Amino acid sequence: MLVECNRGGITHRGVSVHGYSDIIPAGTPSRWEMKDTDTVLLLSMAPALIKSVAEESGLDPRRVEILNRFQTRDTKIEHIGWALKDEMETGYPNGRLYIESLAQALAVHLLNRHSSESHEVTSPNGGIPGRRLKQVLSYIEDNLSQDLTLKTIADVSGLSASYFKTAFRTSVGRPVHQYVIQRRVERARLLLAKGQLPISQVALETGFAHQSHLAYHMRRMLGVTPKTILCKDRE
Repeated sequence: MLVECNRGGITHRGVSVHGYSDIIPAGTPSRWEMKDTDTVLLLSMAPALIKSVAEESGLDPRRVEILNRFQTRDTKIEHIGWALKDEMETGYPNGRLYIESLAQALAVHLLNRHSSESHEVTSPNGGIPGRRLKQVLSYIEDNLSQDLTLKTIADVSGLSASYFKTAFRTSVGRPVHQYVIQRRVERARLLLAKGQLPISQVALETGFAHQSHLAYHMRRMLGVTPKTILCKDRE
């Protein structure tokens, strides 16, 4: 489908292709014209996040501009977009950490590939030092019932949020949001096996939004439902 866009005083014309992305700098008015209907996935990035990631990478956020891109092929943006869409449509089963990790990844990628200062943002060569990693894992363990955020966990490690993501994965072998979900499921399994709390209370005690979120992850990771564990314990 042919599409025309006037953005930032420049007119773009081309064919709308599935999977291609437009990148629009903050505060840039845009006017679109198309002859047929189309469906788009819109992602909005908070300027504060771009500023924070720029500062962490040693850039002056006052000098960094996100570039105006029309119909550019970028598989990383596409994959992050579909991951966010899937998370939203399934009721956010992976929680806040997952969303924040995707947002951080997108911000870093925009700075690396689509900014006036495009270059690879430095990331840690290794993981988190042993003592700090132990502190991080202990903090997660002690706060599984809380609404953990990427920043609060990263603060324990002494690393910025964007660097922490990479360092944690290097040290533990999986993204931080996956690790937290795994620990929550295991904690829930132990609580259910004791048979002292209803499933809804176990879900809250282990940081899940509600009972169905707990059931979703327990089926996915353990192949059983919370009810199955309760019934087995009472046999």
